[in-house]
Amino acid sequence: MVTKKVLKQYISLKNEVKETKEKIKSLEIQICQISKRLREIEVKKESVRDKVKGGMGGIQGFQIEGLPIREYQTKKSELMMKNILLNQRKSTLEILEYELLEKTNEIERFIMGIQDSQMRRIISLRFIENLSWNMVADRIGGNNTEDSIRKAFERFMKKI
Repeated sequence: MVTKKVLKQYISLKNEVKETKEKIKSLEIQICQISKRLREIEVKKESVRDKVKGGMGGIQGFQIEGLPIREYQTKKSELMMKNILLNQRKSTLEILEYELLEKTNEIERFIMGIQDSQMRRIISLRFIENLSWNMVADRIGGNNTEDSIRKAFERFMKKI
């Protein structure tokens, strides 16, 4: 049985899927940037320089040069952790998309079982297409207002 709570959960689930996709996209960009930096260090054999004092009496100056090992190791670890997180988020997305598909099918079956054509359109526009009540009223047309559409929906849901 589809209730108002189920319809609201459906909207929330759609938003959760969208947010998870955005998080995945952001992670992929971060991974790309880290990988690019690692390649720069590896290919260009980037080196860092520093001056130290030592030798006899600690007064001699030496210049040392080498690869930025600490940065390289940090970036490598960060890349590994971000890849793990990316895989977890992709798994989560698969689960969420499956749940969303099930809910979509359930709600569409519910909508198709409604006798009143206008109510089918109202519920479809509001919950499947995720339009605001104002936009639903505009699409339904006539002299319908945001409040009249919402109240008609509320009355319908109380009846079932």
